[in-house]
Amino acid sequence: MQIKPDEIASILRQRIEGIDPGSADLSEVGTVLSIADGIARIHGLDNCMSLEMLELPHGVTGLALNLEADNVGAVLFGEWDKIIEGDTVKRTKRLLEIPVGEEFLGRMVDPLGRPLDGKGDINTGKTRPAEFKAPGVIARQPVREPMQTGIKSIDGMIPIGRGQRELIIGDRQTGKTTVGIDSIINNKDTGVISVYVAIGQRMATVVQVREVLEEAGAMENTIIVAAPADEAAPIKFIAPYAGTAMAEYFLYDGKAALCVYDDLTKHAYAYRQMSLLLRRPPGREAYPGDVFYLHSRLLERSVKLSDDHGGGSLTALPIIETQANDVSAYIPTNVISITDGQIFLESDLFNSGIRPAINVGISVSRVGGDAQTKAMKKVAGKMKGELSQYRDLEAFAQFGSELDAETQKTLARGERLVELLKQNERNALSVADQVASIYSGTGGFLDRIKVERVQEFIEGLLTRLHSENKELCDRINETGLFPEEDEKELSETISGYVDDFGPDFNEEGEAEEAGESDRVDKIAVDGSDDTEAAEEETAAPA
Repeated sequence: MQIKPDEIASILRQRIEGIDPGSADLSEVGTVLSIADGIARIHGLDNCMSLEMLELPHGVTGLALNLEADNVGAVLFGEWDKIIEGDTVKRTKRLLEIPVGEEFLGRMVDPLGRPLDGKGDINTGKTRPAEFKAPGVIARQPVREPMQTGIKSIDGMIPIGRGQRELIIGDRQTGKTTVGIDSIINNKDTGVISVYVAIGQRMATVVQVREVLEEAGAMENTIIVAAPADEAAPIKFIAPYAGTAMAEYFLYDGKAALCVYDDLTKHAYAYRQMSLLLRRPPGREAYPGDVFYLHSRLLERSVKLSDDHGGGSLTALPIIETQANDVSAYIPTNVISITDGQIFLESDLFNSGIRPAINVGISVSRVGGDAQTKAMKKVAGKMKGELSQYRDLEAFAQFGSELDAETQKTLARGERLVELLKQNERNALSVADQVASIYSGTGGFLDRIKVERVQEFIEGLLTRLHSENKELCDRINETGLFPEEDEKELSETISGYVDDFGPDFNEEGEAEEAGESDRVDKIAVDGSDDTEAAEEETAAPA
């Protein structure tokens, strides 16, 4: 059919009037220029935003990271190997969002919120941005409320408060994960919501962690975000941000949350891999220049909000793995400078049977006594100083045969404090139990007990306290206070138990009515177990 020129205008007018503006699908699309190693170069997305989600074929999601003059560099999540050159890419006009909500409690998911535990889909309509600006100074309040870990050495000397960021650092196989897991278990009944983010670990290890939490009854208040070792770098990169977004849902709801990042060393490795593939300029140790910002913008989101903003808190326990105890390497120093203190676990201590293997000299909490109960502050105040002094003298004493009485006393006290602070994993203690244990050491009650029997003494003491002084324990646990009358009652109980437990020293330093097997410990610096040698050492002039 031939259309006359004068009819064209009327036909066009009819067509335009018949168009429904609501049915028009206007979307900005681009084309894949190249694809390799999970990184796509895309042409045609001129208005794309940084960290915007992109839609690709086969259900693959892209995340725009490099915005260059003529193309966009994006990392891909999903089956990226199905993407080929020439594929169409659509903008979503949404920044990366993570599904959040109470429906995730008790579940193990990947960083995009997809279940990994085979318990069915998670139905939630709520999302939070993966990247979120940390609250400013006005929205915060000082960290004062204790986040009890149940570990004597940490709660006594390196206290953690709600809203704090406390780094756990050490070589592999020194008990770093154990500290994080024990903290989650100890807070299962305190209303704290925990998020455990596993980055670059074997999936079998993550499943093992889940089983430990389930056995302890802590899984129902915990979310596990897993980005295992066999996942692509982009999934590992986004994992801690996803975990933080899930925890922030509870933070801004006025609740207390705890996030354990295990570990940020592998997170930095994944980011380095992505950055090099995106052709970003490498810096020190081939890391990109913004690797400090990578972790600072993550950890600054941990906060204790002011009462006007709901009073919620998000506590962060980032974990960093060192090589040969080198805390001065690039990533360790970066994260140390971001956090509010560090717990340094040493392999030499771990291998010598001191567990948790905390190096008291390097470990510190920059919140300090503000995050301790008054009871703990009162009994544990001088313990860190005594242990540090013991460590210095211990090295010195190896070269001297004769030591004055004061030095011997310091060494004897230090040995007993080290033994006192040993604690098995999954054996969290209440505040009252910790106060009683530490008070028996700092109060000098253990000075009469043989070093190898200190653990036995503490177990027996706590059993007696629970049966005969239950009201005292309840008062300390509920109030966190330790007034003089309570101190007097505890002192009398410990003194009575010391007398019941074993033989005592008389004035000459001899054990009263003691056989060779259960003799009270003599302070013999040379390690001799001979009674006469021990007497001579004890009687050495000051």
